[in-house]
Amino acid sequence: MKVLVTGFDPFGGDSVNPAYEAVKMIPDEVSGAKVIKLEIPTVFKESSEVLETAMKEHNPDIVICVGQAGGRSAVSFERVAINLAEARIPDNKGNQPIGVKLEEDGETAYFTSLPIKAMMKNVQENGMPAYISYTAGTFVCNDIMYRLLYMIDKKYAGIKGGFIHVPFEPTQVIDRPVGTPSMPIQTIADSLIYAIEAAVTTEEDIEENTGTTH
Repeated sequence: MKVLVTGFDPFGGDSVNPAYEAVKMIPDEVSGAKVIKLEIPTVFKESSEVLETAMKEHNPDIVICVGQAGGRSAVSFERVAINLAEARIPDNKGNQPIGVKLEEDGETAYFTSLPIKAMMKNVQENGMPAYISYTAGTFVCNDIMYRLLYMIDKKYAGIKGGFIHVPFEPTQVIDRPVGTPSMPIQTIADSLIYAIEAAVTTEEDIEENTGTTH
């Protein structure tokens, strides 16, 4: 089995992105599966083009994209991606779409095909916080998740795919407002390892209520 894991390069004025820094720390093998690690650009559409090239080269069974969600306090597993780009800040090539569909012939939304409840549970049972999120935003993180699931729907049936958001790492919050959450990169990496472990070993996701009231 092969697992392709991607992480974004730094964006928004930061010199580091904990997503790829943590991805780099994942072992080359997790639960018997080969792990392929890839840095992708924080650029609308271009990130998915880089991803698809890697998918064609490596023919993975599972694709997990990882991105930074500054302000979140724990690793979060995204349930859904929407067919919309609306950028509060420009991406790394200056693109700042407003109200744009990502794929004209795509569904309004796609749900992850990863066993995210089992992945969350495995992270929690190993002593780290994690939760299910129901919004991947409207920036490049949502873009890559949506386009990944679109590609799976249209071209790469059989691949499981989805997205994980991670918090800032500590050096990123030094000049941010007091109380801004962060998590050490090693803890983020450990969370990703336990998530991959569950993704590889879980055939069908567990039944657990992770709904929200807001």
